Amino acid sequence: MAYYQHKLAEKLTILNDRGKGVLIRMNYIKKTCTHPKLRPSFLTDKSLEPAIKYINKKFPNVDYRGNNQHLTGIQRQKGDVMTVTLSYYQSFLDVLEFRDHVYELLNTIDACLCYFDISVNFDFTKSYLDLITTYTSVIILLSRIDDRRALVGMYNCAHEMTSGTSDPSYPRLGQMFVEYEHPWKKLTEEFGPHTRSVTEALLSLHRVYPRRNLPPESWRSAQLLSLFSAPATMLDPPCCDTIACEYLSMEVMERWIILGFLLCHSSLNSNAAAHELWKMGLRSGLYLTLIREESLNIHKATEEVFDNIKGYGKRIADIKECREYAITNCGATHRERRQYLRGALTELANVLEDEPGLLGPKALFVLMALSFSRDEVLWLARHSENIPKTKTPEDYVDNHLAELLFHMLKLSALMTKHRYVLQRYHVQYLAQFDALVLNDTIQNMHVCPEEESILTSSFVSTMSALSIKQVERKEEFDFTALRLDWLRLQAYTSVNKAPLALKEYPDLAKVMSLTQFHTRMVDNVEEMLTEVSDLSILCFYPRVFEKMFMLCNGEAAMKRYLMAFPMVCSHFSRSGHPLCPEEKEAIQKKSLRLCVTFLEHMAKQTCSVILEICAEQCNLNDKLLPKHCAETISKARIRNKNQKKPVAKKGELQKEKPGAESLRKDRAVVTNMDKMHYNLTEMCTAYSFCSDFIVFDHIVVPTEFLLSHLETRLSEVIVRMAKVGQQTTQEEIKRPSDLLAAVRAYMSCLQSLSSYMNVDVSRLTKSVLLQQTQPLDAMGQVTITSLYTNWYLEGLLRQASTSQIAHCPNMHCFVNHASEHQQAFNAEEYSDITELRALAELIGPYGLKFLSENLMWHITSQVSELKKLVSENMDVLVQMKSNFDKPEEMASLKRRLPGGENVLKRMTIIGVILSFRAMTQEGLKESLHKHCPYLMGPIESLRDFLSPETDIKDTMKVFELASAAGLPCDIDPALCAAMASMRTDNTSLEEEYKLSCLLLVYIAVSLPVLALDDNSVYSHVHGGHNNNIHCLATAVNQLAAAMFTIQNKNIEQHLKEFLLLASSTLLQLGQNEDRLEIKNRDSVYLLLHMIVEESPFLSQDMLERCFPYALLRNAYRQVFKTINIITIG
Repeated sequence: MAYYQHKLAEKLTILNDRGKGVLIRMNYIKKTCTHPKLRPSFLTDKSLEPAIKYINKKFPNVDYRGNNQHLTGIQRQKGDVMTVTLSYYQSFLDVLEFRDHVYELLNTIDACLCYFDISVNFDFTKSYLDLITTYTSVIILLSRIDDRRALVGMYNCAHEMTSGTSDPSYPRLGQMFVEYEHPWKKLTEEFGPHTRSVTEALLSLHRVYPRRNLPPESWRSAQLLSLFSAPATMLDPPCCDTIACEYLSMEVMERWIILGFLLCHSSLNSNAAAHELWKMGLRSGLYLTLIREESLNIHKATEEVFDNIKGYGKRIADIKECREYAITNCGATHRERRQYLRGALTELANVLEDEPGLLGPKALFVLMALSFSRDEVLWLARHSENIPKTKTPEDYVDNHLAELLFHMLKLSALMTKHRYVLQRYHVQYLAQFDALVLNDTIQNMHVCPEEESILTSSFVSTMSALSIKQVERKEEFDFTALRLDWLRLQAYTSVNKAPLALKEYPDLAKVMSLTQFHTRMVDNVEEMLTEVSDLSILCFYPRVFEKMFMLCNGEAAMKRYLMAFPMVCSHFSRSGHPLCPEEKEAIQKKSLRLCVTFLEHMAKQTCSVILEICAEQCNLNDKLLPKHCAETISKARIRNKNQKKPVAKKGELQKEKPGAESLRKDRAVVTNMDKMHYNLTEMCTAYSFCSDFIVFDHIVVPTEFLLSHLETRLSEVIVRMAKVGQQTTQEEIKRPSDLLAAVRAYMSCLQSLSSYMNVDVSRLTKSVLLQQTQPLDAMGQVTITSLYTNWYLEGLLRQASTSQIAHCPNMHCFVNHASEHQQAFNAEEYSDITELRALAELIGPYGLKFLSENLMWHITSQVSELKKLVSENMDVLVQMKSNFDKPEEMASLKRRLPGGENVLKRMTIIGVILSFRAMTQEGLKESLHKHCPYLMGPIESLRDFLSPETDIKDTMKVFELASAAGLPCDIDPALCAAMASMRTDNTSLEEEYKLSCLLLVYIAVSLPVLALDDNSVYSHVHGGHNNNIHCLATAVNQLAAAMFTIQNKNIEQHLKEFLLLASSTLLQLGQNEDRLEIKNRDSVYLLLHMIVEESPFLSQDMLERCFPYALLRNAYRQVFKTINIITIG
């Protein structure tokens, strides 16, 4: 009964997990001590250098007592040194404790003369070999930490200086460091007594490893992993004596063989099978993984160990021969394996995706495929980091790896997705087959002790109790206890002289191995998938992983599989261990960085292709615009007149008509557009594989990366299209209608993206276009709103203010004046109804609001200057206001009033700006009527419902709403807000009111000055004056309405006063006989009519009371007569 008390199964399970944690901890310490940024600060402290050198020299017998000058640095910082080195010291104590427990367990196993056979007691043998390789890896990694002596010695020194005594564990820990200074020598000595057990366990691999380590030609001839190789047996479950060995990792077996025979090398000389197995392992590759990126050069390490042993010359020759073989053949062999696996996994994934019911009987095929593929990927990763000198270095790179990774992930996803299919199948298998076979096997056993009988009976009862209804009710299954009991039973039945020897009952081992596999398929699919397909080690090969991605990205056929790379990053969270929580944050950052790098690169490429297609479609759409038809029409007219086909000039290229690109003479000819659409299809297929996945605690949505890049790039493209030259100046900007046509072409092309993959294109376009209505986009870059605002202010309106461009009310646009200097642009092409409507479509209400704010800023600048002029001439203006009906006094006061031209010029500028704003508002109104007529109707009704009796605050709120919708209002709310913001604390409301009244006086008494200007000629064609003075009507009406609204005064009364004063002044102009002063008198008279006509507060009756209608009629007749004479002449 002693072997029950040894708890071999429990100890193996616990020590393997503990050993993995200790190994990861050693790896973390090694990386920390070698990384320049993570290295402990005291190791690089100059003041501690003498102490570190002294400790390394004297270790482990360091004299910490006495007045040792070398250790004064530690004496000063003993508290800090002890705090920092404590975690390292405890980690090394963990190694010591782990070693002691491993020693004890290995000695116990040897004392029990345990039997090991991978095909009989698989779990027991695997746990034993795993413990040996883990322990060896810990010791090797410990020896690679160069600062281990300094860390332990400094802690003990600080401990003794603090408490007066050394740490109790220090002597044993120091002795361990000394013993493992040359680790392989000590390890081979330690494992000498364990040679029998280790060799027996390794030799059991002779029935598994050679069968798994076949060349790719044998795989092809056997049609490995193919479901179609035997169609008649497609629904049959696999029949195998060693089912767990079928998906056992080749890398794990090679690690067992190489490290096991290196520790117990005497077997190589005494056993031919061991020698053959060892050579096969040496030929499989050049490097072996200890943990993560820490690898072992197997040939070099083995040769170094055997060099120090007498009589091993033949073994060294074998090593050299195997190394040459590996360098020559290994790369090509593994390349061919990966090529075969790509095809096999593709077939397997397609069949199982189409018929997921086959996952039940063929789950083993999936696990084998994933295990084989994982082995090949990891082999490539560790050898790509250390490519040997070979004639074929291309064997160590794979630009088709993405396909293999993709199908690995796809198979894993299928297994997870159809988990209930697996459960349903295997629950029935366990209850209706495994339980019956196991019961028969137990009945046929000759001997079955009580403990073993209890375990086997519990197996049968557990499986017999299973029902398909449990799956239908979605109950949670847990067979962990059953599997652990089976491991216990293996341990009990594998010791020497056990009453029930498992090796004598191979049928029991076979049925329990099958049962264990079936239970894992029911309750542990995720862990099984992790075991056979975990690629978390790639997190520690970031350079290799990125290189693999870039190589695959260069292949057009691999683009559809590229999503596998960022999805592999979701595996990286499995690489941690509770014994080393410090590294979680670093691994998380590395994982997210790699994932984001891949997705960003994919998004950039996809975005470039999409925008190239959009640009091509935009060019094709541009050819269909009406502006390009003039040349075609002209040629057609000439052809109709001559009735002959025009002869093309020599060297002149024949211009293709729109649509010629669609004519195909041969489908084999691939155009650039075909290539772009092919690339887009491939890239979008990658995005369609997975909508989202989790990397640590972050949910990653790949399409969001694409949309983000598209949003940024599309904004840049729209702004770039608006610019005609490299830098947009006053003369270089695209017409709004042309840009609108281009933007619509882009948007319609982008809509087709939703047919390639599931992405919300509408949200993208709305976001981009909405950002373009703001002065800056989300990235802080200039938008078309800013570009057009600056251009219209600096390019169009500035020239209109100097009369180089005229406002044309008849045509609702601005036009160029005929002059010697040709204008850089045609004003009509940028300011007619079509263009301003297109501008409203492009920048929307928000953009036009920004434009309006800038216009108002220019208006307030002019009003500020006007108020200064009024303040300077306030006394004269007050007298003129009270004596306007006395011609003699007015004449003398007028001579004392300077700056009349300046006032009118500034008012004209204000009028031009307000006229332009009214045109943009009209474009906005038409745009909104088109897009939301049901919204515009109520707003118009609300505006029309207002009456003069309505409270001014309510009136202004309604006007603000109406103005935002582009509707004209009696009082401009934007102008009111701008004027209100001008008021400072220094001026009272009465002073502002006085300035406003006198400003109207100043304007009225200055009107006769306009008759002296040669450009004050009224143009019948334009419906205005050549120097834009007709805009004074708009300026006077709107400015007066805004000023007196703010001051809460009667607008109508003050405009009547202005009309009376202006009429009196202009009537005095009629009495002047100077021909120069009355040259354009008739044109100026028309201003009064325009002011009244545009004002909602004045009427023709009011005008007729102060200015004879006969004069206006004569003025119109004279103006039109002059035009006719000029036209006839």
